[in-house]
Amino acid sequence: MKGRATRSTLRARRFTPCLVTELETFRAEKDSFFARHPQSPLTPEQKRAFRGLDYFPENPALRFEADIEVFANQETIIVQTTSGDERQYMRHGRFKFLVEGQEAVLTICASEHGYFLPFVDALANKETYGAGRYLDPQPLPNGKLLIDFNLAYNPYCAYNDRWSCPLTPFENRLKVAIRAGEKLYYPESPEGH
Repeated sequence: MKGRATRSTLRARRFTPCLVTELETFRAEKDSFFARHPQSPLTPEQKRAFRGLDYFPENPALRFEADIEVFANQETIIVQTTSGDERQYMRHGRFKFLVEGQEAVLTICASEHGYFLPFVDALANKETYGAGRYLDPQPLPNGKLLIDFNLAYNPYCAYNDRWSCPLTPFENRLKVAIRAGEKLYYPESPEGH
């Protein structure tokens, strides 16, 4: 019958596995946190209009199990924040990688909370937040770091100015586009992102 589901098509749909990636699950949980949690960076007005964050499609080429060139002298650096405060980080090491055939280099910072990788890419102020995005590299049992740009996120100050966020150091401003992770947030758009 035209336009009507039969019992066999319903059964087939019911048993067709849904392929949801771990990244898609993570993103859905993050959207739920932003929409409902009291510690969301969104204002109550933003929460009412929120329809989810905007992301680049998953990009496996921008997920690295990286050997880091650890600095012999891990000096402390002072990083300015968006509110004029200062935060201290240690310059831990250098991460070299290729993006569409172009070499890129970033400095990984460390603090008592773990590794921190702020960066600005060539899409800043166009498709990504102008002040940069963040990553939290994870140590792996083999001594490498997991650096997954699909998990790149906007600092909370991208959503409203009541937050104070570390500014990206000059050395972490890339000339290449990182088409992974969160995109710019547009609260006024019809989609809510």
